[in-house]
Amino acid sequence: MWDPAVYRRFGAERSRPFFDLISRIDADRPRAVVDLGCGPGELTLTLSERWPEARVTGVDSSAEMIDKAVAHGGAAWFQVGDVRDWKPGPDVDVLVTNATLQWVDGHRDLLARWAVELPPGAWLAMQVPGNFDAPSHRLLRAVAARYDVGHVTREAPVDEPTGYADLLLATGASVDAWETTYVHLLPAGGEDHPVLRWMEGTALRPVKAALDENAWQSFRADLGRELAVAYPAAHGHVAFPFRRIFVVARTAL
Repeated sequence: MWDPAVYRRFGAERSRPFFDLISRIDADRPRAVVDLGCGPGELTLTLSERWPEARVTGVDSSAEMIDKAVAHGGAAWFQVGDVRDWKPGPDVDVLVTNATLQWVDGHRDLLARWAVELPPGAWLAMQVPGNFDAPSHRLLRAVAARYDVGHVTREAPVDEPTGYADLLLATGASVDAWETTYVHLLPAGGEDHPVLRWMEGTALRPVKAALDENAWQSFRADLGRELAVAYPAAHGHVAFPFRRIFVVARTAL
């Protein structure tokens, strides 16, 4: 289960890739804009501000996230749905999916299908984390294996930028693909290591779901100790490099 409050920790750091992504969408007056994996909805509402004449819809599989999104009010529509079942209507001129597809097995096939099914000249913009070989995730997999829950972790669920570019070029789309490593300077101090707190919002959810409460607390403590060695504090902050993969494609005219 997604917890909107936990996910929204470090909100400024989590939202920055979204704005870097949509800044590369050169749509003028789209008819409909869809945000797949919209989460608690704040970022989706900024799409309504950018394109006030468009019908903006946010879709997420988590009812808790959609409840939060609806509570904001605003011009966007929100609905519970699975991105694997979503199909674009004939007026969807912009499709955004931000930090979502890493959770979806077979998402390369989805991207190829969307690129074909979207209207001519539509924009498809995606961003996924590319840090699965970072110390944070290597340690996560190692500690999870010690607790016999290694099967719920994922080693390489996303492709490289070149792989996504090749996939979408094959559909006839024009493609802009790139990667960025952000160095998040997380405030040190407090009971828990800040990288542990960050991971609780995303990567640690499947592990928590697989353990009982006592085992979860023990797991947290063990992982936190190892993260403190891998990401030491200096000058009151912990430097947390985070690689992201971006693709913006425009479907064939």
